[in-house]
Amino acid sequence: MAKKFFPLSKVYGLLEPGPVVLLTTARDGRPNIMTMSWQTMLEFEPPLVACVISNRNYSFDLLQESKECVINIPTVAIAEKVVACGNTSGASIDKFEKFGLTPKPAELVGAPLIDECFAHLECRVIDTSNVTKYGLFVLEVVKAWIDPKVKKPQTIHHLGNGNFMVAGDRIKLKSKMK
Repeated sequence: MAKKFFPLSKVYGLLEPGPVVLLTTARDGRPNIMTMSWQTMLEFEPPLVACVISNRNYSFDLLQESKECVINIPTVAIAEKVVACGNTSGASIDKFEKFGLTPKPAELVGAPLIDECFAHLECRVIDTSNVTKYGLFVLEVVKAWIDPKVKKPQTIHHLGNGNFMVAGDRIKLKSKMK
């Protein structure tokens, strides 16, 4: 079978590493939510996560100032709210109120957890050396939470242009990784 040209502008949809998440930040007690799909693990212990946030995004300044956030991992059950959060700016609205999401206090950071999400990673910024050039923040996960009732979370994964994939079937293969 012959291969065909694939537009470079769509390559990200082939490599998308993880689920769409909701990044929460806060300033002066006012929380914000940003939809994000540009994050990846860098290290296991301590868990380090790299994420890219545009300097045109309201959350960029909030994260740079506070140096802390929460990565909230939603499931397909709130997919429409996740996309709606990504299509609006927290500079002018309270996304928790507008989209019916529930903020809960985190234990170690000032940004809130989103109760409707099944997992939460409280994070602190530990490296900003590539923020100016790439918008790349390196975060250390300092506390993690998961809802034990959610056995097989159906996370959503962005493929570009309003297209998403829902995580589904799992398979188990022999591996030396634990």
